[in-house]
Amino acid sequence: MIRHVVLFKLAATDDAERAEQVETIARGLRSLPASIPEILRMEVGANVLHPGANFDLVLIADYEDADALARYQVHPDHKVVASYIQSVVADRSAVDFEVR
Repeated sequence: MIRHVVLFKLAATDDAERAEQVETIARGLRSLPASIPEILRMEVGANVLHPGANFDLVLIADYEDADALARYQVHPDHKVVASYIQSVVADRSAVDFEVR
């Protein structure tokens, strides 16, 4: 199994705007398991401590293998959500690792 972990730092400096963007991203990501069967498990969480230092949002998702992750990444529903994320994110960091 492949675990896909992505951290997002939003570009917004206004707290209200950032909170709205976090909610929009979280809602979009949480909608994906209903239409993308490759997603075995998905968690999305907003940062609650140290907002200036920490990333704003995390995605943790599990896939059967690297091929399933690749299919998820090109799925049209994922592309819609990813397009919005790219429009508001200042920084992104990711790790994909094998879970045994």
